[in-house]
Amino acid sequence: MSTKLFSPITIKNITMKNRIVMAPMCMYSSHNEDGKVENWHRTHYTTRAVGGVGLIIIEATAVTAQGRISQQDLGIWNDEQVEGLRELTSLMKENGAVSGIQLAHAGRKAVIEGDIIAPSPLAFNDQMKQPLEMSKEDIVETVDAFRKGAERAKHAGFDVIEIHAAHGYLINQFLSPLSNKRTDEYGGSAENRYRFLKEIMEAVNTVWDGPLFVRISASDYHEEGLTPEDYVTFCTWLKEQGADLIDVSSGAVVPARIHSYPGYQVKFAETVKNGANIATGAVGLITTGIQAEEILQNERADMIFIARELLRNPYWPRTAAKELGAEIESPKQYERGWL
Repeated sequence: MSTKLFSPITIKNITMKNRIVMAPMCMYSSHNEDGKVENWHRTHYTTRAVGGVGLIIIEATAVTAQGRISQQDLGIWNDEQVEGLRELTSLMKENGAVSGIQLAHAGRKAVIEGDIIAPSPLAFNDQMKQPLEMSKEDIVETVDAFRKGAERAKHAGFDVIEIHAAHGYLINQFLSPLSNKRTDEYGGSAENRYRFLKEIMEAVNTVWDGPLFVRISASDYHEEGLTPEDYVTFCTWLKEQGADLIDVSSGAVVPARIHSYPGYQVKFAETVKNGANIATGAVGLITTGIQAEEILQNERADMIFIARELLRNPYWPRTAAKELGAEIESPKQYERGWL
């Protein structure tokens, strides 16, 4: 059977063998707190490549030490971290997967020792640290850290870069009026709140010409927060700046109750795809091949980002193929057990 889930997709100069993406998920496994790849990462990501995933985007990788979500996060803020990342890309490619990296800065959601920074000096909640308001110098340095991160990602051999502008981390904090109370050129209007991301895109584009994705939180789930329609505007601007695909998630910029159910974010991916005329990835409680195929066939999104289901089943592509009656190539070493 011919399926869309298992059809190839080409973005810029990179072809992925199917539309299945392993979504970035933090592993909190850099135990020496140096941001370097460890054996866990080598095992974890390579296994999903063997399992048949088309594109693997590794976890949120911090562009500065201060920007880590936790002190066990992977980092790309110095050249010593590149060697381990290069080994990861080599292992993934050797086993048939295209390799991607998510460049990130946690902002006020960083749980680390020392000061943390954000657009405004507002803590995420009562349990978390109050951040320092970023100076213009901080902003310039952070934008440059994303540029350097992209440069190192290129040296490490990654095929795809995703900018993390979702889940209440630093870029998302600038975009949302709930977390950005600045009165300078980085706050107030939508254009001003977008300026930080605009400058990051400009900086990354000076060193990167491969596929460029951006992950967004399309709804703040708050009456005074951002809606998917607001993100259509941002994503139109992102497309003009060379973004190739928007990875559409939601929430987490402020504490809010989210009513989640199978495919609960797909409608956001569809809104952004149609409104901004840009390719999108759907993510969030997508667990079956039939569900993924429906999303693609009805042109609600262009790629399917699988997260927790790939933690439960590294061979999910095989499971999905069996459900859909599609034939996919097995690793040669597994042929006798793949039927």
